[in-house]
Amino acid sequence: MRARLDVAIRDVEARGYEVVVGRCMDGTGHVSAPAADRASELMSMLTDPGIRAVVPPWGGETAIDLLPLLDWDRLRAADPTWLVGYSDMSTVLTPLTLLTGTATVHGNNLMDTPYRVPEGLLSWLDVVAAPPGHRFTQHPPNRYRSTGWDDYRVDPGVREFTLDATGSWTRLDGDGDVEAEGRLIGGCIEMLCNAAGTPYLDTTAFARTESPEGLLVYVEAGGDDAFAICRNLHGMRLAGFFDEANAVLVGRTEAPGTDSLTQHQAVLDALGPLNVPIIADVECGHVAPYLSIVNGARGRVVHTSARSELTQTLD
Repeated sequence: MRARLDVAIRDVEARGYEVVVGRCMDGTGHVSAPAADRASELMSMLTDPGIRAVVPPWGGETAIDLLPLLDWDRLRAADPTWLVGYSDMSTVLTPLTLLTGTATVHGNNLMDTPYRVPEGLLSWLDVVAAPPGHRFTQHPPNRYRSTGWDDYRVDPGVREFTLDATGSWTRLDGDGDVEAEGRLIGGCIEMLCNAAGTPYLDTTAFARTESPEGLLVYVEAGGDDAFAICRNLHGMRLAGFFDEANAVLVGRTEAPGTDSLTQHQAVLDALGPLNVPIIADVECGHVAPYLSIVNGARGRVVHTSARSELTQTLD
């Protein structure tokens, strides 16, 4: 899929940036290089004052192997550099914000960047170019892709999302309007569940120092069935990941249900005991299009019969 990568690079360059392609780009195995090499390159990029953003093209299935190899004290002392991605990259994005206070962008990855962004949403390129203190609001386009993916090998230059279904946000825990605030944190369930309860995913400590008013937590299922997602969310809740949540946002998913448990039911089974609003079918997961969420930003979510929106402030 190198041709798609080239298209994405040219689009970033068209915004006025110079693109530096890393050395760890071998696509023949499940990782692009040994863990030590990947950790070294990531450290180098995140601490280089000339690099504004680090945006992996794809992947990160086993990126948990990087966590003990990164120099967190050095990252905490460095000038902030944006780290961008979603899905597997939650393994690194979320700990980076929690352990260093550096904001990270959970949005689309580099290979998805050439897609035209639907009205109401923003690309990661819009977010990283914003000045400190910038405030922006996104709202759902109420259209999404119902199934499948574009084949970049066949059409590396595809720019239009196939949004063939209609749907809006859904409150799972009850009826009534929702308005909640707090710093944003979250990511992919299948990734974060593996670090829950470790020092790399301590949302309680983060809330204590950075957001005593509480958090807005978002999660999304990449592909595991409803039983696995239910177990993983129960485990994350027991490990304290949701303890400071004022509300939970849940991404729209194509992950399968079972004969006796849907994905929505799995979320409610695990997170209902939190007694906070739970809003599902948000554009923060594996289903196009993508709503960019900044880990660490101050967030305000509103969901009523008339409007749904997420406002973020970069402070």
